[in-house]
Amino acid sequence: MSKRRITVFCGAGSGNRPEYAEAARQFATALVNADIGLVYGGAKIGLMGEMADRMLELGGEVIGVMPTMLIEKEVAHTHLSHMHVVSTMSERKILMTKLADAFVMLPGGPGSLDEFFEIVTLARIGVSYKPYGILNVANYFDTLIHFLDHSVTEGFFPPLYREKMLIDTCPQNLLSQLVLTLSSQADHSLLL
Repeated sequence: MSKRRITVFCGAGSGNRPEYAEAARQFATALVNADIGLVYGGAKIGLMGEMADRMLELGGEVIGVMPTMLIEKEVAHTHLSHMHVVSTMSERKILMTKLADAFVMLPGGPGSLDEFFEIVTLARIGVSYKPYGILNVANYFDTLIHFLDHSVTEGFFPPLYREKMLIDTCPQNLLSQLVLTLSSQADHSLLL
């Protein structure tokens, strides 16, 4: 059985609250403790850098995926287990999807939202059945979660896909939910 990996979408910035960086480090620690590898955008700055550095410090596997045009702008991490350099943002998202068993969004900006909601859309149209979740650090995503619930109420987002979206404020709890979902999917596939 190959090693499990989780793709994390998060900011190339650190945000204005220390809780964001702390949560990124805690999630990295939880991944290493569960022997799960990290797939991420490949930067050494911001929350991306916090996660990668913590994973590497603890001996975890860290795979970066970065388009050529962002190597200097996002300051590519040079000490990863492996760095995939791709041509476009679209190729980045495709490869990050292929390399992972599940997906998590930590605080970030429009890029993180774009990457995460592509995963949700792939699930919605039946292309991907991999679990996805949001780490709601310091209530950062409260407004987004409210919008998603409103979208369900208004008939634009099927309740099933909102229910499948795992949301927690604790890094370890969210990871435990993702691992449980992955395990139940594996058990289900053995029955087919």
